[in-house]
Amino acid sequence: QCPWGAPKTASISCSLADVMSEQLAKELQLEEENAAFPEVVAVAEGPFITGENIDTSSDLMLAQMLQMEFDREYDAQLRREEKKFNGDSKVSISFENYRKVHPFDSDSSEDEVDWQDTRHDPYRADKPTTTPKKGFVGKGKDITTKHDEVVCGRKNTARMENFAPEFQVGDGIGMDLKLSNQVFNALKQHAYSEERRSARLHEKKEHSTAEKAVDPKTRLLLYKMVNAGMLETITGCISTGKESVVFHAYGGKSATEDGKVIPPECAIKVFKTTLNEFKNRDKYIKDDYRFKDRFSKLNPRKIIRMWAEKEMHNLTRMQNAGIPCPQVVILKKHVLVMSFIGQDQVPAPKLKDVKLNSEDMKKAYYQILNMMQRLYKECNLVHADLSEYNMLWHDGKVWLIDVSQSVEPTHPHGLEFLFRDCRNVSQFFQKGGVAEALNERELFNAVSGLNITADNEVDFQAEIEALEKMNEDHVQNHRKKVSTFSNDGDPPICDE
Repeated sequence: QCPWGAPKTASISCSLADVMSEQLAKELQLEEENAAFPEVVAVAEGPFITGENIDTSSDLMLAQMLQMEFDREYDAQLRREEKKFNGDSKVSISFENYRKVHPFDSDSSEDEVDWQDTRHDPYRADKPTTTPKKGFVGKGKDITTKHDEVVCGRKNTARMENFAPEFQVGDGIGMDLKLSNQVFNALKQHAYSEERRSARLHEKKEHSTAEKAVDPKTRLLLYKMVNAGMLETITGCISTGKESVVFHAYGGKSATEDGKVIPPECAIKVFKTTLNEFKNRDKYIKDDYRFKDRFSKLNPRKIIRMWAEKEMHNLTRMQNAGIPCPQVVILKKHVLVMSFIGQDQVPAPKLKDVKLNSEDMKKAYYQILNMMQRLYKECNLVHADLSEYNMLWHDGKVWLIDVSQSVEPTHPHGLEFLFRDCRNVSQFFQKGGVAEALNERELFNAVSGLNITADNEVDFQAEIEALEKMNEDHVQNHRKKVSTFSNDGDPPICDE
């Protein structure tokens, strides 16, 4: 035989009836499937219907299969009705008792529990029972009214949910807590007090400036100045006080609206918008004839803008008279931009912080004496808060700052403020070793030109008050402003 010859295959003869047999076709199909997937194992479709024990000849098996299908369809119908009936409601009902659930039902699982379908949710607190509209339940001795201690206690516990969210009340309903009316009213009052206090703190934070910080409105004003080119950058805070916060900034290239040249370094004085800082300082402005008519028509917050405007006008007067003081650049509401007294972000020291020798101390005293006289006679102003805290030492001379409270001598308390300034200046330089320093009464006469001759301080202040009273009566009677005081104490009249 040839090894390369084709093998002889024995042909199997079969009849046409066998070829058309349906049983033969199934057997051939099973052989092909077993040949292609030899490892495939028949998966059971259910406890009664498998690939091995299909036996439809038993009536009991057919009845069980039909009953199982009926039960599944019935349970599916119940679920549809339950879903349709409940909808999106938070309170739902369940048809669990009517279901035909079998242990072999694959649709239900013991591991997965739907709490919406259970009759009792262990994580949901029971709400307190309420009495009907008639106000009582029960009969005879078992009657319970709406004033019952237990019922009222549970109602008070449920009403705590109406408190503000910030007030933590806990899970009183789940604990079956019963609050008496006295305790509930105390908690209610405390909750309202805390809510109001929180609102006040929020308002204070949003609408007022704090130490070394500004409110959003002030920050917006500063941003606009930087965007407009008036300021190049704001470096930081350099000083804080009772009524204002001072920042350092570098001036921009563009000029102001009125054409003023912006200096290389600027000081930004932001007046605090907290009203408690100005509640005791209205005496400096309400009697000033320049703002007297406007003072009564403004609300308290706009008075703070008036303080900034008042300092701008006073600095302008001092600058025109040649008194060393910051130069006004621009005023925007309660933000005043001035020239910076110092160099390279380092502010000039206050007179109380700098140590001067005897010659410089004497030089500073005569400079201050000259500035006080010019401020009184040429600027027609009284500083009203002059001390070593409001005087700077820069380039070998004294500079005056903080003149927002300055008033004119015709102010009802102008001479009293001047006498207080003279006392502060006299005491500082006398302690500093300046032998030529005058006392407060001599300095007052030297600055004002009033020759008040009094042996003691009490009589001296009494004469000052008499002059102020005389001037105030004259202004009220003649409706005219007094420009200055004469040497003999009589205020001469000068028409406006």
